[in-house]
Amino acid sequence: MASGLKLSTQELLKRFNRAFPQFYEQFVSNEIQLQNLRLAYRLYKTRRVVIELKPEGSKSALNFAYRNQSFLLSDIFGVLAAYGLTIHSLSLYGQIRPPMLVFIKLVISRGSKALTEKTADNVCRAIREALAGRFEVEEMLAVEFNLDAGLEQVETEFYVDPVFHLPALLIEADNQPGLFYKVMYAIWQEDLLVVNANLLVWRGRTRLILYLLGPNESLIPDYLGQKIAEGVRQRLLGRRF
Repeated sequence: MASGLKLSTQELLKRFNRAFPQFYEQFVSNEIQLQNLRLAYRLYKTRRVVIELKPEGSKSALNFAYRNQSFLLSDIFGVLAAYGLTIHSLSLYGQIRPPMLVFIKLVISRGSKALTEKTADNVCRAIREALAGRFEVEEMLAVEFNLDAGLEQVETEFYVDPVFHLPALLIEADNQPGLFYKVMYAIWQEDLLVVNANLLVWRGRTRLILYLLGPNESLIPDYLGQKIAEGVRQRLLGRRF
């Protein structure tokens, strides 16, 4: 618990953290915990999705807060792909108890530079419109990418993380245009809810570890997890898209 905070804030933060997996309070920094609490308060006050896109050094940082749903990541990453943006890092913290909020931070760039103010405004507007069902991400992406083409060199593995005590899906593939969108689209098709994520891009390969809840926000038994891992792999290879 962060020191130097008012007792009322400490108690509020403690209650807020109970909705996350057990590891959240132990492994996530006080700064991020407080930032997520502030984003949750904004969401509560406005009843609207919170999207902030600001310069961060030579790149841009996208902060997002909303009620977690299986299609969210597909829409967000679809918009980023449509605008030709590069994703450098991903932080995602989702609650596993009501109100089931999710907090995402993405460090992105266009041509290794921070987004212009106009582009940032357009990206935020497109994400809002996509979540409201007024912006057809797939139609826009179809102009740039062959969405029927599968990814290459895809590996998937399901396991229960011994530290986080959550079902996890490891996805590794060669870096390719539209990679993140296709991964998140496949996750949506399996009706999975992502509650934490780790990203590593190294030597032309992307490795994603997605910590998941199953349909109806349920835990995923091993036999079903193995089936999901193979189903996601087949989708990414283009055999079930």
